[in-house]
Amino acid sequence: MNSRSESIRVYFVTGSRRISNFCWASVLLLGSSGFFCVGLSSYFGKDIVPLLPAQQILFVPQGIVMCFYGIAGFFVSLYFWCTIYWDVGGGYDRFDKGRGIFIPFRRGFPGRNRRVLIQNLTKDIQAIRIDVQQGLSPRRVLRIKMKGHQEIPLGHVGDNFALREIEEKAAELARFLGVSVGGF
Repeated sequence: MNSRSESIRVYFVTGSRRISNFCWASVLLLGSSGFFCVGLSSYFGKDIVPLLPAQQILFVPQGIVMCFYGIAGFFVSLYFWCTIYWDVGGGYDRFDKGRGIFIPFRRGFPGRNRRVLIQNLTKDIQAIRIDVQQGLSPRRVLRIKMKGHQEIPLGHVGDNFALREIEEKAAELARFLGVSVGGF
C-alpha cells in the first residue's frame, strides 16, 4: 500500500510480518513441540501424545537429544514470533517535495534505538539505482544514491519484486524527484 499526492509520496515497507515468517514460526513451534514430547515420552516410558510413539526410543542418549532439539527449536520459534510481533524492519519511506525532505523510517528490536528515523534533504539525492543480482537466489533492490553518503536501500531486503515492477517504481520515483535512474 502506497500513498500519493502532488508533493508527498509514502512507500510502506513490509517488515517481519510476512507469510513466510508466519509459516516458519509455526512449523518450528510444531516440530519442536513434537521433539520435546517424544523426548519426555521416552523418559516416562509411555506415550504422552498418541500420534508420536516413543516406546522404542531410549532416554539416554536419544531422548535427551530429542528434548534438547525440542527446547532449541522452541527458542528459535520464539525469536521468530517476537520479530513478527515487533514487526522488525517494517516502516515507510516518505518523500516530501514541499518541505524538501526524504525520511526512511524502520522499526527495530525493543530498546533505546527501536525507531530508526533519518531525515535527508531531497536536494542531496543524486540518482535512483537498481541493484539486480541474478542466480540461485535473485535479488532486486532499489537504492537512493545520496551526495557524500552511502546508498540507502528502499524497501526490505527480502522483497523480491519482478524486474518490471522495480523498474516502474524506480522510474515513477525518479520522475517525482527529478533525478536519473541508473545501475541496471
